[in-house]
Amino acid sequence: MCGICGIYKHNMNGEKAAFEEIKKMNDLLVHRGPDDEGFYIKENMSMAMRRLSIIDLSTGKQPISNEDGSAWIVFNGEIYNFIELREELEKKGHTFKTKSDTEVIIHLYEEKGEDFPLYLRGMFAIAIFDEKKKKLILARDRFGKKPLFYSLTESFLAFSSELNSLISYKGIRKNLNPVAIDAYMVLQYIPGPMTIYKEVKKLNPASILVFEKGQAKISRYWDLPIDRNEHSYDIHEIKERIFSLAEESVKLRMISDVPLGAFLSGGIDSSIVVALMARNSSIPVKTFSIGFKEEKFSELKYARILAERYKTNHSEFIVEADMSDIMGELIVHYGEPYADSSALPSFFVSKKTRKAVTVALNGDGGDELFGGYLRYAGSKAAYYFQSLPQWLRKAMLISLSPFGEKNAPFNTLWRGRKFISASLNSTIEDVYLSTVSFFRPQEKNSLISETFRHSLGADNDYAVRYIKELFEKVRNKDLINRFSYVDLNSYLPQCLMTKMDIASMANSLECRSPFLDHKLAEFVYPLAGNIKLKGINGTKWIMKETFRDLLPNDIYKRGKMGFGIPLGEWFRGKMKKKWEENCLSEKALSRGYFKKEEVSRLWQEHQSGLRDNGYRLWALLMLELWHLKFMPDYKMEK
Repeated sequence: MCGICGIYKHNMNGEKAAFEEIKKMNDLLVHRGPDDEGFYIKENMSMAMRRLSIIDLSTGKQPISNEDGSAWIVFNGEIYNFIELREELEKKGHTFKTKSDTEVIIHLYEEKGEDFPLYLRGMFAIAIFDEKKKKLILARDRFGKKPLFYSLTESFLAFSSELNSLISYKGIRKNLNPVAIDAYMVLQYIPGPMTIYKEVKKLNPASILVFEKGQAKISRYWDLPIDRNEHSYDIHEIKERIFSLAEESVKLRMISDVPLGAFLSGGIDSSIVVALMARNSSIPVKTFSIGFKEEKFSELKYARILAERYKTNHSEFIVEADMSDIMGELIVHYGEPYADSSALPSFFVSKKTRKAVTVALNGDGGDELFGGYLRYAGSKAAYYFQSLPQWLRKAMLISLSPFGEKNAPFNTLWRGRKFISASLNSTIEDVYLSTVSFFRPQEKNSLISETFRHSLGADNDYAVRYIKELFEKVRNKDLINRFSYVDLNSYLPQCLMTKMDIASMANSLECRSPFLDHKLAEFVYPLAGNIKLKGINGTKWIMKETFRDLLPNDIYKRGKMGFGIPLGEWFRGKMKKKWEENCLSEKALSRGYFKKEEVSRLWQEHQSGLRDNGYRLWALLMLELWHLKFMPDYKMEK
C-alpha cells in the first residue's frame, strides 16, 4: 500500500525529467507511505512512490522492473492472488527478485500485455512504463478502491494518487470546472472522470489508460455481469455459495505481515466480516467502533453485542461537535469539495485504529451488492404508490409536509415524505435522485444564480444525465438490480471509496473490503432482486439468511441505520457560528454561485426548526472551506 506519482514529458522539446519535480509530488504523499520512498528517472519519464509496508517488508521496495529492466512499475494496493499468479509465471520462465505482489504485476504485463488487470484480484492503482515501446499504462481496480488522478496535455501526462500531489506540478493550470460544482450540489461528490479542475481527470474504476505515440486510449476492462440471467440455483445452494465466497474473501484479506483488525459499526455488514474473521483467527480479532453522544446517531451498543459474542479486543471512540475543527485538515486531503459528512467519523475511527493496527477490514459494498439501502425499499414503495391515483398521492404528501422535514434524515415521516414525493415522478432516475440528493435538481436550480447557470451552458443538470446513462445500461434488469448497478458504479466508487481511502490513508492505515471482491460480486449481482429485498422491509434478505447463525439476534433483526452525524443539532449549537462566519460572509456570498436570499432562507429555515437543512448546510460549508483553502479570491465571471 502506498502512493504513486509520475510525469511523462512526451512533447516538451527534449526537456528531461527533473528529480526536484517528482520529489515535490512524492513528498505530498508521505502520509500514504511513511515507511519508504523510491524513484525511477530516465530521459523524459519519472515515477515515484511512497510505501506503507504490508507484504514482503524487507524486499518489496519500488519501483520494480522486469528481468531486463525494460519495463518499470509503481503500484498502490494489494493483490490477493499474487502467490497463485507468481507460481504460474515461474512455470513460464519468469524469474523474481522479491516476494512482493508488485513484481508479479510487471511480469504479468510481460505475459498478458494490456489485459493484465483482468487477472488481478484485489485493489490497485498501477503505473507501468515500457521503455522499449515508450508506452505509459495506468490502471485502476474494478470498484475504485484506490484512486488515480491524471492530467494530459499536448506536452505531458502527469498522474498521482492524490489531487494535491498532482496539481503541485507546475505545468498544470488550476482552472475551476463549474460543471463539477453543479454535480457536487446534487450528488455531494464530484463524479469521475471530472474533478474540480478542468485540466485534471480521475481515471474511472475498472479502466486502463494507454498512452503511446502521443495518443491516449482509455477503455473499460471489466463490468458487472449485466447480460447474465439470474442463477438457476435453489436458495440453499445460493446461501452455500455466498458463504463460501465471502469467507474466502475475508481469509484472503487477512494475509498481512503487520497487525490487522476490523471496523465494527454494529451493522449487518461489518458484523459478518468480524464473525468470519473470528472463525479464521487463532487470536482475538481487534475491533474498532465510533459513536456519538447523541444516542439516536450511535450504534455502539450493537457493536458491543457482536464484540462480546466473538470475544474481540474491542475499542470505542466518541465524536463530538468540537471535533469538527478537523475539517480544515480533511479539506486538504480531499483536494476538492466533498460533502459526505461521515468523512468526519471515518477519519477519527481510522486515526484511532492506526494506533493499534496497520490494516483494517470493513463492510463496504454489502449494501450495494445485497440491496441494503432504505432507498431500495423506498423505490419499491414508490413503485407501488404509482399505482394509486395521483390526487391521493398528492394528498398523502401534503399531509406529511408540516412534519417530514423537521428531523431529517432519521425520522420515519421524513423518509415517508421523500418516497411519496418520489412516486409522483415519472422515471426511475427521478426516484433515485430524489432519494439520494439533499439538493434535488430542482432545488439546486432554485439556489444557483443566473451567472452560475450561464457558465454551465448545455451542461446544466449534468448529474441527472450522469445517473440516467447508468440506468440506461441496465434497463432490462429488475428494479433492485438497476438501483444496485447504479450505486456500484456511482455512489460506491465516487463517494464511499473516496471517503474511506482518504480517511484511512491520511492516517497511514490500509483498509480492505471483503464484499468488494469481484468474484463474490459476479455471483451476487445477477441474483434476483426479490431475494435481496423481500417485500418492502426485508433489506439484505439473502445476506442475513446466509449468515444468520453467525449473527446475534439483535443484530440480525435490526434495520439499516446509516453512518450519519447529528448535523442538524450541531448547526444550531457548537457549529452555528462557524457556518455563519464562513457561508454568510461577504466573500462567500459574492462568489457568484448562489442567490444570496436563498442561502439566507436555508439558514433561517434551519435555525427556526421549520426544516432540517443540516446536510445541505454541510455541503455549502465544505464548498466554502475548500475555496478558502485553495481558491480564496475566486469569483465567477459575469
